[in-house]
Amino acid sequence: MRACRVGLVGAGGVAQRHARVLDGFADVEILGVTDVTRDAAAELADAYGARAFLDVDELLAAGPDAVYVCVPPFAHGPVEEAVVAAGVPMFVEKPVALDLDTAERIADLVARRGLLTGVGHHWRYLHVVEQARELLADRPVRMVGGSWLDRVPPVAWWARRDRSGGPVVEQAAHVLDLMRLLVGEVAEVSAYGDGTPPPVEGADVDSVTTAALRFAEGAVGTLAAACVLGWKHRAGLEIVADGLALSLAEDGLTICAEDGERYLPADPDGARVAVDRAFVDAVRGVGDDVRVPYAEALGTQRLALAVAESARTGRPVSLPTGPAGLPRVAVTGPAPSGVGFDA
Repeated sequence: MRACRVGLVGAGGVAQRHARVLDGFADVEILGVTDVTRDAAAELADAYGARAFLDVDELLAAGPDAVYVCVPPFAHGPVEEAVVAAGVPMFVEKPVALDLDTAERIADLVARRGLLTGVGHHWRYLHVVEQARELLADRPVRMVGGSWLDRVPPVAWWARRDRSGGPVVEQAAHVLDLMRLLVGEVAEVSAYGDGTPPPVEGADVDSVTTAALRFAEGAVGTLAAACVLGWKHRAGLEIVADGLALSLAEDGLTICAEDGERYLPADPDGARVAVDRAFVDAVRGVGDDVRVPYAEALGTQRLALAVAESARTGRPVSLPTGPAGLPRVAVTGPAPSGVGFDA
């Protein structure tokens, strides 16, 4: 079989990471790169002997077998629409959009086209996540605490709510995604932000956010997000089940039970490779291990946006199950004038 020809939309840090991984696969050719910053596209393309394209349409006209969409949250929508219209398998980096309307519109287009998709929730490829699932298979989870305590990433758009969606949407989505995987769907969230931006020029996102979560199957949980540190301090989950406590992070899993404690190290770099390997194999028709297609990522997007909306309005947000079996968002309680969250 010939190499799988991949096009990249975006030339920033995430696109560069995927390019490094894809270049390491013997059965992949990086066809080309496009970015609104043409010099960035040219630099990334040159690094892998590829071509820099002027725009998405020109990239699609070159006939890629798959396209990676690695754009900031605010830029999602038109790129995916063009790729879906072309019928090209699509890998999208999280978060999949800035708003729910865009994410649901793309999900509908993908479903109608029956398109192969993948989303970059690479934590699901950690071996320790599978271990946690096995340990919890016959034990009801009672409580879960998620945290993402970090810095403001060094990109100009990140600290602006209308560009990134804020820390919960852009960063803590990884943690929320694992909550959904290991504990189940969330029925209601009640969140609060401090209303004070981090000490970064132009910032208007909350420095810290905390949320209480009620899961559909009875568990309760919390989420803590912060972006005021100078380093990534903590990102992961604490899970309490009957007779079992798990501490899960990107670098390992600590298992505590009556018979003692043990630690299983993880390989985050391996997970970043595995998510790309699984998608390429699916495109080539030699594998079927895409763990987060677009429709599944939509559930995490809805949850993250519900937390962000509750923090913004100070009111609980419920996520009842919709016709497709995924949570639908509804704000509970009387709405302040001019405030709405249309799901």
